[in-house]
Amino acid sequence: MSRLQKFRSALAAGGFDAAIVSDKRNQRYLSDFDFDDGLVLVTQRDAYLLTDFRYEEAARAQVKGMEVVLPKGGQIDCIRSLLAENKCCRVAIEELALSYASYTRYCEALKGMTLVGGASAMLENLRLYKDDAELEMIARAQAITDAAFSHILNFIKPEMTEIEVALELEYFMRRNGAEALAFDTIAVSGTNSARPHGVPRHVKLEKGFLTMDYGARVDGYCADMTRTVVLGRADAEMKKLYNTVLTAQRAALDAACEGAHCRELDRIARDIINGAGYEGCFGHSLGHGVGMLVHENPRLAPGASAESVLTRGHVVTFEPGIYLSGKYGCRIEDMVCIRNDGSFYDFTKSPKELIELF
Repeated sequence: MSRLQKFRSALAAGGFDAAIVSDKRNQRYLSDFDFDDGLVLVTQRDAYLLTDFRYEEAARAQVKGMEVVLPKGGQIDCIRSLLAENKCCRVAIEELALSYASYTRYCEALKGMTLVGGASAMLENLRLYKDDAELEMIARAQAITDAAFSHILNFIKPEMTEIEVALELEYFMRRNGAEALAFDTIAVSGTNSARPHGVPRHVKLEKGFLTMDYGARVDGYCADMTRTVVLGRADAEMKKLYNTVLTAQRAALDAACEGAHCRELDRIARDIINGAGYEGCFGHSLGHGVGMLVHENPRLAPGASAESVLTRGHVVTFEPGIYLSGKYGCRIEDMVCIRNDGSFYDFTKSPKELIELF
């Protein structure tokens, strides 16, 4: 069943005749076409991609299963006409994407039709389960991300700044096939590594831990990886901290399988970190889903519901960390999935034993 067919089934189950899709990622998910300044309209009978002359040639060549429409009297007038033509009365809108101003305009223009939120939740639920084609795109994104790590190990020099390291990671990924970055690159050293989402600075790299959290995006799908290396030589405490994070990650990964409880996986890693004397130093969750957004469901977190388990098609990160305020921090992150045959797979191939540079 295609993504469009799955969405139609979800709409029918919710009692909807149609849906207006305005979120760019959801438009791409349904159409396999990347464009700006347009809409996707899905009815139980037909589907339409509304765009303008800038995208017309590419859309007509690439879009399958949807009619490409260039509105002549404005998008809202076109939508009203198409909904009336399809005899639609109850229309789903994206409650998480549509502004109040746009919602008001729709209500005024589509009098006689009922607009109800719900499309965001439906599409978010569909995107939770990746098909084999989506898993392949994520694998390609991660392969570029892994290659960037191999490259950066030979690129870093003591006189560089954090921002130079971040920019080189980004340049390498774009040069080697990434359509964009999955998120803003983190490259933080020394005391700055104690900040889980620290911002790269225009300052010379500090000795100690260097944490790099970054990812490529390929065909709309994200990769997410973190590796921490040591600039200089690690002392006994740094080695203990690093190996505690690595042991926690490996233990949680060893327990990952179809049906594993999300909060239990978090507990496994957290208990190891707390037991090593770092209680309170692992302030975020073990992991999160990844797809067209770098942060999606499910969440591997203490607050995950008892019903939240890893299921076929889930892609999640495993990223325990320890952060000592004002001193340094370390995080190690892999991105994994439960394949659609039920097997476990780790996309991330970069080494994670302690690496010392310089």
